[in-house]
Amino acid sequence: MTIDGFMSILSEYWLTGLAILVLIGTSAFFSGSETALTAASRSRMHTLEANGDPRAGVVARLIDRRDRLIGALLIGNNLVNILASSLATSLLLGIFGDSGVAVATIAMTVLLVIFAEVLPKSWAISTPDRFALTVSAPVNIFVRVAGPLSTAVNWIVRRILALFGVTLSAESSMLTAHEELRGAVDLLHREGSVVKADRDRLGGVLDLDELEVSDIMVHRTSMRMVSADDPPEAVVRTILDSPHTRMPVWRGETDNIIGIVHAKDLLRALADVGNDPGRIDISKIAQKPWFVPDTTNLKDQLNAFLRRKAHFAIVVDEYGELEGLVTLEDILEEIVGDISDEHDIDMQGVRTEADGSVVVDGQVPIRDLNRALDWSLPDEEATTIAGLVIHESQTIPNERQAFTFHGKRFIVMKREKNRITRLRIKPLEEGELGR
Repeated sequence: MTIDGFMSILSEYWLTGLAILVLIGTSAFFSGSETALTAASRSRMHTLEANGDPRAGVVARLIDRRDRLIGALLIGNNLVNILASSLATSLLLGIFGDSGVAVATIAMTVLLVIFAEVLPKSWAISTPDRFALTVSAPVNIFVRVAGPLSTAVNWIVRRILALFGVTLSAESSMLTAHEELRGAVDLLHREGSVVKADRDRLGGVLDLDELEVSDIMVHRTSMRMVSADDPPEAVVRTILDSPHTRMPVWRGETDNIIGIVHAKDLLRALADVGNDPGRIDISKIAQKPWFVPDTTNLKDQLNAFLRRKAHFAIVVDEYGELEGLVTLEDILEEIVGDISDEHDIDMQGVRTEADGSVVVDGQVPIRDLNRALDWSLPDEEATTIAGLVIHESQTIPNERQAFTFHGKRFIVMKREKNRITRLRIKPLEEGELGR
């Protein structure tokens, strides 16, 4: 082919070549928009919208329907890519004959990968918020036009997947906000941007909806209570000696809780009777007890505490039997860690030894141990560390009996009746894990 012939063909097909370049640019727009809008910060958009940026509101609405957004952008991207490849094949067939197919395939692959995929996506991911704000208006128009087609495609996909037993809820979001936030916090912690204490606090907030009252309550065996049948002097002395401001009052048997006495109410009553404990009727001072099911999740219980302006509740099982007690402070400690004041008694029950092992009281909660030592012992089947050992060993072990699981060596140091009261835990070295 002569140069004049080549120029003649080129001038004949210049409109086709220009269309191909425009389509490649459009493909780059769709690719960059998809990357930017899926990576954009929803919290940042919320802040910008509150500050009066209308583009941020558009981005936020697009992200809220992310499945519809991505479907529309993919439809647009594939449409222009296929059209560009078809035009290039037609153009190069006229120039190179049958070999034009191979030339078109190679040329379009290189152009699309570099200019329609890698370049726009790299640009978008470097500044996703700014890129998303810039493309929000045209993308919003395109999604409005292609949205019904995207919805139809999603419907077809769901029906096909249903044939294979895979069910996708049409209402469910593609991303779970809690999982996204938890993953971001863990990643920032590994990178050193978030310290462990902050990670634990944020994780505690996210865990409230997954934990039940029974996971954090003070068990009935550890409750400090007073009997309304005891002499008033003994009752007053017990309450004043206690580090707690509220104590349950029982009558007849410990399961029969008749009220909750507050130390301030007791002091007021003592002042009214001239500080004579013998004239105190504890059952009249006590407030009506509030009973809650042990299956209540912590988020609901926290909201109930705030709604009732209460700090203290008695926990019962499905049969109404006493299980323990839970306080507002117990729930807050799940978020911020242990809260201690000058009247609290140190009951952590965890002591680190010189050899790297840890001596732990059996009733120490697994979650508290994980938080304190940055471990990851499972707490789905047991609440306390003693309960975990019993669950894993499927028996009530004897003293000096040892077990190895979850990368730790557990040695029973002390047992009282059927209760494990003290354990020694030692993390295994890498060479010991396979033994």
